[in-house]
Amino acid sequence: MEIPNLGLQQWLLISCGFSCLLVAARVLVTEQLSHLFLIWNLFLAFVPYAVSQWLGTRPQIWKNKPAMVSILLVWLLFVPNAFYIVTDLFHLDDLNNAPRWFDLLLIFSFAWNGLLLGLLSVRKVETILQQVSGRSFSLLVVFAVMWLNAFGVYIGRYLRFNTWDVLAKPFTLFNELLDIIIHPLRYKMEWGMIGVYAIFMTLIYITIKKMAGQFHQTIK
Repeated sequence: MEIPNLGLQQWLLISCGFSCLLVAARVLVTEQLSHLFLIWNLFLAFVPYAVSQWLGTRPQIWKNKPAMVSILLVWLLFVPNAFYIVTDLFHLDDLNNAPRWFDLLLIFSFAWNGLLLGLLSVRKVETILQQVSGRSFSLLVVFAVMWLNAFGVYIGRYLRFNTWDVLAKPFTLFNELLDIIIHPLRYKMEWGMIGVYAIFMTLIYITIKKMAGQFHQTIK
């Protein structure tokens, strides 16, 4: 039996569809709507992926610095959502009306798809920047993005701000962030979480890149 010769995007859609089917099954069996938020979180994770893929097909924009910067800022605003889904594993103990193994698989499948979308999105942006500004600059941006991602995950999980609050509550958000930045010693645990998460995401990204290279060489 051969594996269907589908493209990466098709397999991503199948994987995301599987996650959504798990939620649908849970709703049907438990009659609880508690995990529908995962579908919304996955949609938010898809936004930066879609933006990066779209930008990859528009090389004429790459030389237009104002347009390029504007699009990348929008991308940067949404990309933490892709990595944020990992923290949805916190909800594993919220409800006990479904088998624990099922809820673990359910949430992990969303976290996995979110990570894939995020990593592929970052990789696409790295590839674009490498062509525009060189390899060194693109790597620097990737490492900076991973730290900003970790900061964004902290903001979403613990400060309970979301992407839209950049427009809806800009001053409240700014004051919260300013306090954390100005007084780092007051927020040792918070900076610890941000640092560990940033390193972990960077390691995952580098590992996946190396694995992809190994697979490519093996196929050749």
